[in-house]
Amino acid sequence: MEEARKVPMGKTPVPPPPTDRATELAEPAWAIVLFCVACGAVGGALLPLLARWLLTLPWAPLEGPAELLTSVPEPALTLGTVAVGALGGLLLGFTAVHDSLSVGVSATHVTLTIRDGSQQFAREEISVLFRDGKHLVLLGPGSLELARERCGLPWQRLAEALEAHGYAWVEEDPYRAEFRRWVPGTPGLPEGADALLSARARARKHDDAADARELRGELLRLGVVVRDEEKRQYWRLVRRD
Repeated sequence: MEEARKVPMGKTPVPPPPTDRATELAEPAWAIVLFCVACGAVGGALLPLLARWLLTLPWAPLEGPAELLTSVPEPALTLGTVAVGALGGLLLGFTAVHDSLSVGVSATHVTLTIRDGSQQFAREEISVLFRDGKHLVLLGPGSLELARERCGLPWQRLAEALEAHGYAWVEEDPYRAEFRRWVPGTPGLPEGADALLSARARARKHDDAADARELRGELLRLGVVVRDEEKRQYWRLVRRD
């Protein structure tokens, strides 16, 4: 982010004086739902065209379903697929709203709300916040990772709100250089951490986000911070300052 201030690794920047007015940041639910419905409707409108194109090929997968679909006369076919696509988009939109992150910022604490729960972090607990890809990350004293949540909020606006309340925002992870790629049997890990990373790799392979999240918490209790890059896991130890 262009406006963010870079700091040396392991150093916490001095934040500006805080403001007293609390700030609530959340993705507009209507915008998320509308986007998903529109995408679903467009996908539904394209489905008859895709089915007809498949039937022009010498050999095509799903030839039977494609023939069945194109046997429905127009305009009922297109109207029906658009309606089904829009309905599917509506359901997806509600799920996306449920999984979206909202952030409350005040002079005394930061609150992260997602799904059916929220986490509140006192000002004294937070040393620095930053963006890591699509995730908002909060670090505490000693480089401990307090939270890592997928965030769809405007990063510039979020950074400005945090800095206005006196929190330290940086462009990237101050401890990024300390991460090492995990491979089975990696030396230097606490006892039991290698097994947890193996289990987490399996959970991610099977798209079990809940299990991967729980295993991340178990690793944090052992003093191991994990970050992901595609299918790879990287780790570092929490500093014992």
